[in-house]
Amino acid sequence: LGALLLVAATSLLLLALNWGGSEYPWLSPEILGLLACSAVFWSAFALRLMRAAEPLISLEVLGNPIVLAGTLSMFLLQAANVGLSVYLPVYLQSVVGLSVSESGTALLGLMLGTVAGATFSARMIARFFHYKRIAMIGTVFSILCLGVLSLVAGNASLLLVEVLTTCVGLGTGTTFPVATVSVQNAVDRMHLGVATGVLTFLRSLGSALGVAMLGAVALGYGLPLASEGTQPAGHIASATPFVMIFLAAAATLLLSFITLWLMPEKTLRGHAEAVAPALAE
Repeated sequence: LGALLLVAATSLLLLALNWGGSEYPWLSPEILGLLACSAVFWSAFALRLMRAAEPLISLEVLGNPIVLAGTLSMFLLQAANVGLSVYLPVYLQSVVGLSVSESGTALLGLMLGTVAGATFSARMIARFFHYKRIAMIGTVFSILCLGVLSLVAGNASLLLVEVLTTCVGLGTGTTFPVATVSVQNAVDRMHLGVATGVLTFLRSLGSALGVAMLGAVALGYGLPLASEGTQPAGHIASATPFVMIFLAAAATLLLSFITLWLMPEKTLRGHAEAVAPALAE
C-alpha cells in the first residue's frame, strides 16, 4: 500500500510539473487539482509510514538527524545534477549550435567531472576530521560555476561551457561519497542496509523530480516543446530559458549546501579507533 501511495503522489506531482505552463496555466483548476491530489497522497503516504509495522522507509532511521540531512542533500544535489544532464545538450544545440551527436559528446565534461570529484572526495575523507567540509566547498564551487554560466549563457563558447560544466561536475561529485559515508557512519551495523536503501531511494526520487522541476522552469520561460533546427549562437532570447535553468539548479545546490551545513558531524569509526591510542600516549 505504501508503494502505491508513493507512486500516485509522485505521478500526480510530475504531471503537474510537466503540464504547468505548457498544457495549462499554473493557476488553472487542472494544475491546482493535480497538486492538491498529490498533497493528499503524500499525506496518506506519511500516515502509512507512521502506522505500518514494516514501512517502505524506516522512520527510525530517517529520524536520525545525520541520515535526514545526508539523504536530503543527496536528493537536492541529484535533482540539480540529473536535470542539468538532461537540459545541457538542449542548450548546446539551441544556443551554442552543436548537432545532436556533438551535444551528447560535450556532456562528457559534466559526467567526467562528477566522477573525478567523487573519486577525489572518497580518497580525502579519511584524511579530514571535518570531512563534510569537502562537500560543502565543492557545492559552493559548483554554485559559483553555475552562476558564471548563467551570466555568459547567451554568447559562451563551447570551450567555456565545457570548462564550467566540468567544474560543476567536480564540485557536485564531492558530495556523493561524503553523504554516503555520513549516513552509513551515523547508524549501527544492523541498520546499515536500511540507511543506504533510504539514501538510494531518495536520490532516485530526486533525479525524477529534478528533471520535471527544471523542465517546468524552462517551459515557463519560453523553451519550445519541439524545435526545428538550432538557434544561432549568441542569440540571448533563445538562451533565456537556459539561464533560468542554470539559476534554478544553482538554487537547488544552495539548498543542498544548507542541509550539509546543518548536518551534525560524527567522527568516523576509523578515526575514533585511530585517535584513542594517540590520546593514551
